[in-house]
Amino acid sequence: MLNRLAIEELEAWFFGDVEALSQAYPGVSPHLAHRRGLRSPDQIAGGTWEALQRELQRAGHYRNTGLPKIEVATNVSRHMVPARNTSRSFKGLVLGLRALMA
Repeated sequence: MLNRLAIEELEAWFFGDVEALSQAYPGVSPHLAHRRGLRSPDQIAGGTWEALQRELQRAGHYRNTGLPKIEVATNVSRHMVPARNTSRSFKGLVLGLRALMA
């Protein structure tokens, strides 16, 4: 049995794989992970949801609407590669799932 709790918002996982984020949303900088305040996805101050919305809006997406979380999750997750994700919480989930499958 595997128990994992997502304490912080899952958007941290998307910041952990900026390549997936920029593939899903053209205009998002592939260098986003190097920007101060976004280097450690699980410790983004002010809320990861709000930070993700700002970055997507800056890239020209969802400017006049709220952030449709399910749509964004679907779009980004299609491009995610677990091995390149830098989010500690995401890595913990992946390790747990691998142990469960072994």
